[in-house]
Amino acid sequence: MLDWLMTHPDILMFAAAIMMLMLGFPVAFTLAGVALAFAFMAGGGGGFRIATLNFLPQRVWAVLNNTVIVAAPLFIFMGLLLERCKVAEGMLTAMAQLFGARPGGLLIATTLVGGLMAASTGIVGATVVTMGVLALPVMLRNGYDAATAAGAICAAGTLGQIIPPSIVLVFLGDFLTFANQQANLSMGNPSGRSVGVADLFAGSLLPGIFLVGLYIVWQLFIAWRDPAAVPALPPSEIRLDAVGNEIKAETKLELVIRALAAPLLLILAVLGSILAGVATPTEASGLGAIGALFLAAWTDSKKARPVVVLSVISAILIVVLLSFFDMRLGRQLNSLPEKIAIWAGVFLMGIVGLGIIASLAATFRTGALMDVTFRTARITGMIFTVLIGATLFTLVFRGLGGEETIKEFMSGLPAGLTGAMLFTMALMFFLGFFLDFLEIIFILVPILCPILIVMGADPVWLGVMIALNLQTSFLTPPFGFALFYLRGVAPPEVSTKAIWRGATPYIGLQLLTLALLATFPAVATWLPEMMIN
Repeated sequence: MLDWLMTHPDILMFAAAIMMLMLGFPVAFTLAGVALAFAFMAGGGGGFRIATLNFLPQRVWAVLNNTVIVAAPLFIFMGLLLERCKVAEGMLTAMAQLFGARPGGLLIATTLVGGLMAASTGIVGATVVTMGVLALPVMLRNGYDAATAAGAICAAGTLGQIIPPSIVLVFLGDFLTFANQQANLSMGNPSGRSVGVADLFAGSLLPGIFLVGLYIVWQLFIAWRDPAAVPALPPSEIRLDAVGNEIKAETKLELVIRALAAPLLLILAVLGSILAGVATPTEASGLGAIGALFLAAWTDSKKARPVVVLSVISAILIVVLLSFFDMRLGRQLNSLPEKIAIWAGVFLMGIVGLGIIASLAATFRTGALMDVTFRTARITGMIFTVLIGATLFTLVFRGLGGEETIKEFMSGLPAGLTGAMLFTMALMFFLGFFLDFLEIIFILVPILCPILIVMGADPVWLGVMIALNLQTSFLTPPFGFALFYLRGVAPPEVSTKAIWRGATPYIGLQLLTLALLATFPAVATWLPEMMIN
């Protein structure tokens, strides 16, 4: 075994990087530093061509010029802005009015709000923290079992991993695109089927909705088995919002419409435009960022509301005009109706531009714009720094012959593709205890996924399986990130053991979903195929 390791510096490099990351060293510098160290050590012994490092600037330039990855900072901006304008608080209040009068109602409300937050923000940490601050005190105040309440919040928060527009899916889809291209080239089929972020968004939608339904079924079972652990709210409590303020007299329908109309419209605009093929994920992310800006301005400034309403109406009218007229500029032959439509579109775009300026001014005055912009820049800078370090790591790993080593190992596993998938899922699940999802995607997807696709795995199904697996690792004690997020905002009377105990049933539900998806891949592939057709 020792002799085999000494003749495989690629495996030693991989093990050294994982060990350093587990010890807590910075991710980007660990990946780059370990890669450079092994490159020069192996280069001195003739096991690595130092000239291979000359490809690094070209690869980094390709990463920075990738238009698909532009969607990531825009989706992050959208999510942080929606978090800042207290969308979750309004949705949770509305759901509590609908379901709070029955046992387990707050669990169901938390799950539904978590699903809606996932479809509008796509940021796990923000959702778990927000729900922990808003929902957990209400549940504890009304006699809910601490473990049951904590488990529901952690599980609802992790839905941001699998329900689009998830940041996980953006990067996973981009890396899968490259892995699929490599697989097609190695099979001698350079014009084979292409896969992108939109396909992964479509493929993960049904599994995400199924998982939400599975959570609710489990919560209904808890309420039936032990209603005392999840009691119904008293009428006096139902009239309070998520932070304990009394709600002004209004019907449940009015409250629900006010709380859900804007987020649902934004979700429909972003996801609907992608699934309908009207916009790419990058274009949809820009639409989502502007929509979140309008929503934040509506919340922060009454003066900006008329302009926001006019801007939204103008944007809808532009879409209507585009569906009836060819409004492309630069054409030599335009009919009179088309010319009128083009000038009307220019006028309407001017109104939208004024709405954007007014919204920027309104959010700037409240401090929301600068806060969210700086937070977006910090998160994006961290992600791209890790991405550059992972690019260098992958380049050196391949130069050391790592791709051939992994291919030989996975081809020798019993049961062919099934055995290789089990190995991949187990490895990612284990690393999910210690590493962030981005680190796992950046390191493992370029190495393992091309081999799995060559072995016969559908790339969309493979991507959804990976996303579900990473979501499960977010919940798994003792290192699940969602558990740490909730621990940071939970009151002292909620013990860490209670959070772990509450999350355990949801881990089982996620593993059940993973097993069903492995057995019935069509759950992930049906909607993308419909989009193509």
